[in-house]
Amino acid sequence: MIELRAQGADEGELVHDNRGLAPEGGASFIPHLLSVIRRRKWLVIGTTIAAVLLGILVTLLMAPQYTARATLEIQRENTGLTNVDTTQSSTMMVDQEFYETQYGLLQSRSLAERVVKDLGLADSKPFLDSFGVKTADWFNGSRISRAAPPAPERMRIASDILLSRFKVAPERMSRLVGISFTSPDPALSKRVVDAWSAAFVQETLDRRFEATAYARKFLEGKLSQLRGRIDESERRLVDYASREGIVNLPAGDNGDGASSPERPIAADDLTSLNRELARATADRVLAESKLRAGGGQSAEVAQNPTVVSLRSKRAELAGDYAKMRATFESEYPPAKALESQIAQLDRAIGQEEKRIGGTLRQAYEASVKREDELKSEVSGLKTGMLDMRRRSIQYNIFLRDVDTNRQLYDGLLQRYKTIGVAGSVGLNNISVVDGAEMPRTPSSPKPLLNILIAVAAGLFLGLSAALVFEQLDQGVDDPAEVEALLGVPLLGTVPQTGDTDPRTALGDPKSPITEAYLSLRTNLSFATDHGTPHVFAVTSTGPAEGKTTTSYALARSLARANRKVLLIDADMRSPSIHYMFEVGNKMGLSNYLAGSDDAAALIVPTSVEGLWIMPAGPQPPSAPELLSSERFEKLIAELRGSFDHLILDAPPVMGLADAPIIGSKVEGAVFVVESHATQKGLARVAVTRMMAANANMLGAILTKFNVRRAHYGYGYDYGYGYGYGDTAKRGTPAA
Repeated sequence: MIELRAQGADEGELVHDNRGLAPEGGASFIPHLLSVIRRRKWLVIGTTIAAVLLGILVTLLMAPQYTARATLEIQRENTGLTNVDTTQSSTMMVDQEFYETQYGLLQSRSLAERVVKDLGLADSKPFLDSFGVKTADWFNGSRISRAAPPAPERMRIASDILLSRFKVAPERMSRLVGISFTSPDPALSKRVVDAWSAAFVQETLDRRFEATAYARKFLEGKLSQLRGRIDESERRLVDYASREGIVNLPAGDNGDGASSPERPIAADDLTSLNRELARATADRVLAESKLRAGGGQSAEVAQNPTVVSLRSKRAELAGDYAKMRATFESEYPPAKALESQIAQLDRAIGQEEKRIGGTLRQAYEASVKREDELKSEVSGLKTGMLDMRRRSIQYNIFLRDVDTNRQLYDGLLQRYKTIGVAGSVGLNNISVVDGAEMPRTPSSPKPLLNILIAVAAGLFLGLSAALVFEQLDQGVDDPAEVEALLGVPLLGTVPQTGDTDPRTALGDPKSPITEAYLSLRTNLSFATDHGTPHVFAVTSTGPAEGKTTTSYALARSLARANRKVLLIDADMRSPSIHYMFEVGNKMGLSNYLAGSDDAAALIVPTSVEGLWIMPAGPQPPSAPELLSSERFEKLIAELRGSFDHLILDAPPVMGLADAPIIGSKVEGAVFVVESHATQKGLARVAVTRMMAANANMLGAILTKFNVRRAHYGYGYDYGYGYGYGDTAKRGTPAA
């Protein structure tokens, strides 16, 4: 049981944030909305009807308006006349910027003022009167009076009227754009649209001409300035080169298609000598390696034809001499002749090797000398080059200035020539595709559309109001909310009895309330592992929620099941059990807790077989102190042996300490919730208090339930009175 209480407390914490406004899950929203509409249908219907009537009234009061339309084509144009840099943004971004600019120009105040001026609308009394402008003192007949505002003010007023009723509607994925104007006069609408189209075309031409003229004048001035700057910069460059003795090779083609900049002659000399020095160093390294080979083993000695021939001949003679020695003595004359020839060949080979070695040394010394001379020359050129670089810093500055001025001049000159070639600005990129036609039917008001909008607005407002009222209603309206809200199982739902006394309804075994409590008793038998708890209390959040009736009904139902039941009125502050059984309350629970030892004398039999009651007795000074005493536990233990079930009608939880104390000393507690009335937050707090006192919450009972006010109307009205009650009254046979 301790584990079950801990689990219940955790569940209570987990559901603490559940508002109980609608069951969780997106799929449950539609049934919830339908339930709200069903229960608050008159609010939704009334709001919708009021909106429709208002829409009809507004439609009838609206003056007919006529809209004239025209279609223009706007082609892309090149506006970069003075743009020297050839880099551009992506075509899509440029086009979008261009067309958005054109749409803005179509709705500009300057264009509206041009139309007002062309049509003379600022001085037209019919025009101003048709749009509600008060012109009583502005005109003397058809002439402007002195009391009228000045011309700029009248122009502003007329322009504001045109702009407020002029619309631009671009057609997607095309160069076409529609323009329209709405007014009470169809002829006026056509005139304004035609004048607007013509004014836009003419204004575009004027703007292009002004831009071209300005560009030519601007470029002429810039070209004149750049010519002077080029002359001055070239003069400075030549003078400085003459003073410093700087001679550069002109820029030219490298041979690979790329042009090379100017370069000093000393740089070419240094490059050439560096290449020669690299070759001399390589020659010296090669000569040195040949010289150091020595010992007659160098490649030159081995590959020399003379040495090869002498060595071949010596080898032959050495072979003959060896064969002869094998037969004759060393003093044999032919042998001595061979020996002499071999000695001569050895001397000749040695002389040749010595000659080759001398040649290698001479080559080495010559390569060293040449390398040293080149190093000296390169060093001298490096020094001169560094000095040249120091003197060329200012020269390069002058040179860059010349190049920059020349590039700017060439770019502007090309632009100037382009303007000269494309100087004909008579071709316009704006054209009228479809001119305005005289509107034959009003464009507004549209009765059907207005009524549909009114219906939609009324439904939206009605639903919004219904949902707002629903959220403000914090009562528990649906049994499905109880377990998620309180964290305890739902034991049963008790329907409303109307004006009927619950005791009278409970006296009828076929009444819906009797059936409900019978189902409740059955569910309560599964609350513990041994069936219906032997000792349990019935409490609620506040008074008048049906806890006493529930205690009475459960006691009566258990007694009808051949059980000995004692109903104890534990609400010593506001007792009511003795009223239900019409007995006295002079002696009862408070007497025993205050010191009386005769519990049997406090038990009163009832007219219900198997049911006894113990009234609350006189109100004590402090009920929590009596309930916290050992005598309360002693009384429960004593009575438990004499009765099958003890049911305690406990006080409400909120504001009192009695119910948590009682809940901690009994086997379990049943929590009563009045549907449609008990605040969800208070009920949640009450259950939390009971769990905090280690009370075992057996479950909750939803009393005074009205199925028509439930969030989900299906399923809860099937069973109460099914086969009994209402059907019996109508004479319908039970199923």
